[in-house]
Amino acid sequence: MTDRRVAVVTGGNKGLGKETAWQLAHRGMTVFLGARDPERGAAAARELNASGATVVAVPLDVTDADSVQAVAARLREDYGRLDVLVNNAGTVIACPVEDLTTVELRQTFEVNVFGAVTVVHAMLPLLKNSAAPRIVNVSSTTASLSLTSGGTDFGGDAGHRSAYSSSKAALNMLTVHYAQAFQRDSGLAHIKINSATPGYTATELTGYRGRTVADGARIIVELAMLPDDGPTGGFFNDQGPVPW
Repeated sequence: MTDRRVAVVTGGNKGLGKETAWQLAHRGMTVFLGARDPERGAAAARELNASGATVVAVPLDVTDADSVQAVAARLREDYGRLDVLVNNAGTVIACPVEDLTTVELRQTFEVNVFGAVTVVHAMLPLLKNSAAPRIVNVSSTTASLSLTSGGTDFGGDAGHRSAYSSSKAALNMLTVHYAQAFQRDSGLAHIKINSATPGYTATELTGYRGRTVADGARIIVELAMLPDDGPTGGFFNDQGPVPW
């Protein structure tokens, strides 16, 4: 057991996940950096620890329930709780909507939606044991139905991201339903869960175009460290609420 807050960041070996792990660690947390590729995860953790962070690399594939349960078991044994969960792992399969099939949708939803649910389900008993548990689902501004239908230019190729955007819209809906369910349960009401959009950020998913990962991770970290009177069940960027 430790007084340091404990966080899990999925998809943490690069991009926004790695930056989020760094920022949380430099705010005094012990961060479990989940990575599907153990070698890449270990390399990322070494780099972050060299900067003075406290980061632990763990093999974690959100599409593999056994690997998720293994991380949960380690947290249960070592800490008995989890304070922050950042569901960052995600995938983009670019496909023109007129060519879209269930193949692309299933592959995308498997990571972006089903993976997040797998992780929340495994970690919920540990989050329940925290004094101030926080869940952040990393979403996308392109998941906004109102902005999309209004013709907003999000950057990138709008004609090829229908699978990605629809998966993030589904993740947003799950965020709302989780928040409402937690509020109805006295044993879970202290858990805050929100969706965060980093904006168009320079990562592998965008071909390294857009704002810096440091800027993109800002809202993720802010929601991970919400005070007790902070919001739950919302959708935010670093400027405030995003329309659904």
